[in-house]
Parts: sequence; C-alpha cells; structure tokens
Amino acid sequence: MNATYAAIYAVVRRIPKGRVATYGQIATLADANNPRQVGYALHALELDDVPWHRVINAKGEISLPDPARQRRLLEAEGVVFDPRGRVHLPTFRWQPAAG
Repeated sequence: MNATYAAIYAVVRRIPKGRVATYGQIATLADANNPRQVGYALHALELDDVPWHRVINAKGEISLPDPARQRRLLEAEGVVFDPRGRVHLPTFRWQPAAG
C-alpha cells in the first residue's frame, strides 16, 4: 500500500458512526492530490477496518458502485437521506477536532 492510500485510510477510520465526510474533505485531511484519489483508494480497499461507506460526494450523494449497500450501512448508523437520496451535510458531516 502506498503512503497516500495509507493516509487516506487513516483519515477515513476517524469518521465516527453516524457521520459522513466528503471525498474532498478526506483529500484535504490526508494531504492527497485530489478527491478522485480518495475514490481510487476506496475502490482499491482490501482492509476490513476502514469504514468506506461513510465517504460520500459533495452533493451529499453516494458515488460508489454499491449504493444500496452503502445506504443501508449509513442508515443503520442513523444517517438520514432525503427523498432525493441525499444526506444533509450540515447535519451529518463530520467535523474533526482541530489539532
């Protein structure tokens, strides 16, 4: 695993249950090149301890290949979707503590 992917996975592991983060947010926190790199890292994921399902796009939508599974996992943690299938980011976005 390369260092960038390891950094991305470390940030994603910090997202608490019932919260989500965007690809761009993870890219910034992990010092990755761009949000797409976060998507590539999640697609390549082989580890069971990374809560990949907590990462969504900047519109509050699911972008990964298995949207039904991701939505089920998020809803089981208390994340709510609106009728258009979006998460209300001001309510559910993870805000990591500074430092």
